[in-house]
Amino acid sequence: MPPTLCSFAVDVAELDDVVTPELKIPGDVLVKFSLKTDSYDLPDYDDAMDLYGKIGKLGRDKVIKAAYVLEHGGIAEAVSKMAFGNKVGVDLCCGCSKESYFAKEYGAVIAEVSKEDLGKLDKAGVSYQKIGVVLETPEFRYGEETISMDEALAAWTKTLEKVFPTRSGVENEKLETKLFDAKTVYTAKHKVAKPRVFIPVFPGTNCEYDTMVSFESAGAEVETIVFKNMSESAIRDSVDAYVKAIENAQMIMFPGGFSAGDEPEGSAKFIASVFRNPKIKEAANNLLKQRDGLMLGICNGFQALIKLGLVPYGEITDITEDTPTLTTNSIGRHISKSVYTKVVTNQSPWLSKTILGGVYSVPASHGEGRFVADREWLKKLFENGQVATQYVDAEGNPTMDEDFNPNGSYMAVEGIVSPDGRVLGKMAHSERRGRGVALNIFGEKNQHIFEAGVEYFK
Repeated sequence: MPPTLCSFAVDVAELDDVVTPELKIPGDVLVKFSLKTDSYDLPDYDDAMDLYGKIGKLGRDKVIKAAYVLEHGGIAEAVSKMAFGNKVGVDLCCGCSKESYFAKEYGAVIAEVSKEDLGKLDKAGVSYQKIGVVLETPEFRYGEETISMDEALAAWTKTLEKVFPTRSGVENEKLETKLFDAKTVYTAKHKVAKPRVFIPVFPGTNCEYDTMVSFESAGAEVETIVFKNMSESAIRDSVDAYVKAIENAQMIMFPGGFSAGDEPEGSAKFIASVFRNPKIKEAANNLLKQRDGLMLGICNGFQALIKLGLVPYGEITDITEDTPTLTTNSIGRHISKSVYTKVVTNQSPWLSKTILGGVYSVPASHGEGRFVADREWLKKLFENGQVATQYVDAEGNPTMDEDFNPNGSYMAVEGIVSPDGRVLGKMAHSERRGRGVALNIFGEKNQHIFEAGVEYFK
């Protein structure tokens, strides 16, 4: 069986815009759509195309409310993950053997359908098998056996806790912070019909593509230049090219990734050393001080802004040993998950299209994202409105809970801005969004920071 069949199933069915995996309504029926296979367990592709096309239409017609493509764990894995999302239970039909729930039926689809809509499956000409019913109580039932939702989740998430810990012992203190409502926001005096963004690319960075798409979609022109460091002449040429690009741009964006192989204690040192070159430093500072320019740094780019002093100071300058910084996650390893972040200031042009106090769900992926600063600096940043965003829980409260603040950042700080707000650094990847991305993650995902950057110059 081709290894891409599972993703192929979702793409062909076109479910990514209309159906999410989480089970939703108690009383609905779970059904399985199976593929026809030959003696080698290979699918009949003509049948698969026909089936997936019909499933896609059923999804668009709202007959199918949730769907999941079977993988190596079979029905048991699929149904469990579908139930975990909203913590609704499932009663598995006793007419199916225990073995059938763990059979590897790659490419088969589990779907949630209301009892009233089962007849529509027949009219659509699709064969299906009932495998269970959605329950209101958070538990899994099979005959006389019952497993609570908490027990099942613990088995899934905590079995390897000693080997691969998810907790580092960060104290889950209660955080009380306020929103900073700025009276005025810096506006550009130099207007540009179509602003230009310069994205410097360094060995190991990898988010320049998504970032370029985001800015171009927002109406900007984008120039990306790879910094070449294989020889002295290549370095000199790259410096000159960077100076020219900065002089032609209205915005500089440092993308995420793993510059210099994401070496410990600050992979962005390489980026910072390049931008401290006298020629580049002068051009970058001139962009901010003389031409009303903007700068943005995400993830690895945020690390670069910190090391250059662009945040919190607002220009490339020397930093001191007490300057806020980013360091290794409290868990001691890379984390990758969606986080909820709240916008807590509105004095930055980058945040002009967000809602003050609004919560956004954004992907995070980093090994050195823990924001640390002493109490004096934290107090100053909050009082100046320089804390842009904070990690928050499901209720929108800033938190140290590692389920929601996965790197252990002090005061749950996720992003900060320069004193005038024109430089924004943040850890979570606002550029990682698009059609069919993270539909199973609840919440608003688009912070519109790229559109805000473009409109600043209009």
